Amino acid sequence: MIELKSRIHKVYVKRFKQKSGEPKYGSVNKGFTELELQHFLRNVPNDKFRLLFKYQAYLGLRIGEVTKLHIGNIDFEKRELMISSEKRRKTDSMLIPLELFKETLSFINQHETEIKQAEGYLFFKDHGSHNKEPFIDSNYTRKIFRQAIQKSNLESVYGYSDETMRKERPRALHRLTTHSLRHYAITRFTKATNGNVVLASRFARHSNSSITMRYISKDKKELYDNIEFAFDARKAAELSRLYRDAQIHQK
Repeated sequence: MIELKSRIHKVYVKRFKQKSGEPKYGSVNKGFTELELQHFLRNVPNDKFRLLFKYQAYLGLRIGEVTKLHIGNIDFEKRELMISSEKRRKTDSMLIPLELFKETLSFINQHETEIKQAEGYLFFKDHGSHNKEPFIDSNYTRKIFRQAIQKSNLESVYGYSDETMRKERPRALHRLTTHSLRHYAITRFTKATNGNVVLASRFARHSNSSITMRYISKDKKELYDNIEFAFDARKAAELSRLYRDAQIHQK
């Protein structure tokens, strides 16, 4: 019994000790780039999943929020989405971008019968989904996402989970997951608002801006350019200091 308690404790610590700290993926960019997103969307199998993933990419919805999206959550006159945040248990309103709104209207018109059968849920379940609810299952959605990622040649594994129980196969840690669409949305919004993290935090529906900072990604080229600039700036500052010292000695 003591050994069992010790093993359970170790698994618990590995799984939860970093929840409030830095994410395990460190500086790995978990968000989509613009080119990656467009390439990915072209390889999504149908209009339903394409629209679903766009709601994640442009409004930053979590997978559990977007799969349960109901037409009753949309104010069609104000072009506004009312969304209950999964983690904060609070209802927020978000303006739906015009192109996304038009695409939503078109989708509703084309799939009116299926949406009615699904009791008003926008993303009705497929025949291949085992969900008992009328909306699409989150795990099934992740499966469709992974297939589109592989078809897009965007599959990338940066490590393996250290949470895996003994005698089980290690779980691959993928750079791009459905949550990467939320990373993309938050990064895109932050850049559009000239780095306003306070606004980005409200857009992301985070309890504080320090959480938002983990989502703001830089692509590798931008990061490396900034590193180059930083070192060049240091060299320039060093030369300036040497020049000032030389002038002082001359006086």
